[in-house]
Amino acid sequence: MIRIVFTEDEIEQLRKERFNNDHPRVRRKMEAVFLKSQGISHQKIGEMVGVTQNTLQNYLNQYKSGGIEALMDLNFRKPISPLEEHRTIIEEDFNKVPPATLIEAAARIKK
Repeated sequence: MIRIVFTEDEIEQLRKERFNNDHPRVRRKMEAVFLKSQGISHQKIGEMVGVTQNTLQNYLNQYKSGGIEALMDLNFRKPISPLEEHRTIIEEDFNKVPPATLIEAAARIKK
């Protein structure tokens, strides 16, 4: 069990952000940490918010190490396609002569 001491200001900010933040994942993190601030068990928080215990632990560790600002960080993995370096050429070619089918598009890209 992760022990965190919350100030009244932090609880109030969590209360607001869990409904008002623009991103649904941030709202979920805020909700989970807010529920923790209310003394609810980790198992119950996981059930209420719909996250695993590992995910909840990650949220709480983020909060403990960086506060509310850390919960707002969204570090999505952004893989880059090997075709990215050819994007301009492919787009120009497809704009000149649009492929009729996906098979044709795939063949032209491969070429």
